[in-house]
Amino acid sequence: MNFNNPPFTSLSDLAGLRVTVMGLGLNGGGLASARFFAQHGAKVTVTDMKTAQELAPSIKSLEDYPSIRFVLGTHEIGDFTQADMVIKNPGVKLAGNIYLEKARSIETDITVFLRLCSAPILAVTGSKGKSSTVSALYFAMKELGFPVFLGGNITVSPLSFLHQVSENTPVILELSSWQLADLKDRNLLKPTIALITPIMSDHQNWYGNMETYVADKKLIYANMDHSTHLLCNADDGWGTTFASETQARVHWYTNRESGGTTKNDSITPRKRDGAWITPDGRGMMRTENSEVEILPATLSVPGAHMRQNLLNAAQMMVLYGANPAKTGAALASFTGTEHRLELFKEDAGIRYYNDSAATIPEAAAAAANAFDQPVLLLAGGTDKNLEFTPLAEAARNVKRLLLLSGTGTEKLIPLLKERNIAFDGPYPSIAALVAATKKIAQPGDIVVFSPGATSFGMFKNEFDRGNQFKAAF
Repeated sequence: MNFNNPPFTSLSDLAGLRVTVMGLGLNGGGLASARFFAQHGAKVTVTDMKTAQELAPSIKSLEDYPSIRFVLGTHEIGDFTQADMVIKNPGVKLAGNIYLEKARSIETDITVFLRLCSAPILAVTGSKGKSSTVSALYFAMKELGFPVFLGGNITVSPLSFLHQVSENTPVILELSSWQLADLKDRNLLKPTIALITPIMSDHQNWYGNMETYVADKKLIYANMDHSTHLLCNADDGWGTTFASETQARVHWYTNRESGGTTKNDSITPRKRDGAWITPDGRGMMRTENSEVEILPATLSVPGAHMRQNLLNAAQMMVLYGANPAKTGAALASFTGTEHRLELFKEDAGIRYYNDSAATIPEAAAAAANAFDQPVLLLAGGTDKNLEFTPLAEAARNVKRLLLLSGTGTEKLIPLLKERNIAFDGPYPSIAALVAATKKIAQPGDIVVFSPGATSFGMFKNEFDRGNQFKAAF
């Protein structure tokens, strides 16, 4: 397979190229790629194992480009052998793929963007908090007047705004482990500032072990040097590993109050460059032997994990040159993002939150503990070879636990029974889950839908799951 022989060096080279987009999908990457190359005169073939019926919304959005050829419900080997370039969806594995093995050149929307873009990159990866962090970062930078763009795993392809960026427009990229894996050995990504959020077990149905999963995360700093900045977690061993390997200048973050003793006291943020939360909830940052407040105590979003995400966004902004006081004020007005502890309904004194983007047990556990009172927690779904103990432990503190059926729920239930934790369900559908919730919830309750499991099987993705949940009300 070829990774560094793209048949273009500029936008003008795209005209007339035979481009096969492998994986149209419903969330932006393949769709944006097909549109981008068609707009620039390429001969585009879109191929996806999903059927035309399943992909109807994406196909309709491309109806202004009648020259695009669709091969759906199957792949044809000729579309790969005869193409000048294949644009691969991050969710398609390279290893053992008989179609990609025949491709002359393989790119992704991220690699194409990086080859053609001169903008400074602010990159974020990790297991938990990526989307909330980049959303807060984007919101606050816009508030302060930065000409900033946001793309990547957040479901916005950077190709959609390539024509608007320059060396003076910072670009925030949320990068999944799969997107980073596609960057291996290409030497394309050199973030000005990068953040690795806390590392937790995820996607083990894909990777099989944590070491392989984390190896892809490490690619975010593979090309960074001392002129760049890398934010690492001071509270776990992975952060110290990343810091020991990178050539970038390291900045720490911690969820321990006052930047106090961490597992490795030599990296306590108050002793080295970094940021922490004070006992009264303010975010502080140390850099160049001074301490400055970068986040106020009062925020618009709930939960300690969201405070941590905003602290990380604040530290990135200050490192990029934002005024610390203005940074904190801008982030304090951030109200959150869709599907991530999203307050979408208040009725009869009951608050309803959609946290469908919580696809790992630790994320659901954090949501359960994000409020100042026990919540009605709606959880469960499909397993992706994860450990559900964190969610079972968090369930000790909820007012009521309602479960959605799935293979992950089947793993969770024995853990709940071991702990004598009562639950309702599991319910076979969102409709049944919501109907039960409406009967149980009382004025003053907080209802949180935070599955802590993947959406495979019952839903197209976690966004479809969240939308179905909200629509059921």
